[in-house]
Amino acid sequence: MGTGRTLRKESHVRPCKTPAGKAHKSAAQRRRLVKFGMKEEDVQLMGAEEVRVLVQRPTLVKKLVAKKA
Repeated sequence: MGTGRTLRKESHVRPCKTPAGKAHKSAAQRRRLVKFGMKEEDVQLMGAEEVRVLVQRPTLVKKLVAKKA
């Protein structure tokens, strides 16, 4: 039996995201969209995936807000 690196390594497994952590992150992303200028009512009607996409593209959000105004 060996005594090499494979037996000394610790497992580095990323922990699973808890539902509470996921909810906190989603709420923070929704607040960020409101700070970008979107109406809170519109943000509440969006799905989680749409919110994630818009948070990644703040310039797109600002263009959408300017178009509606």
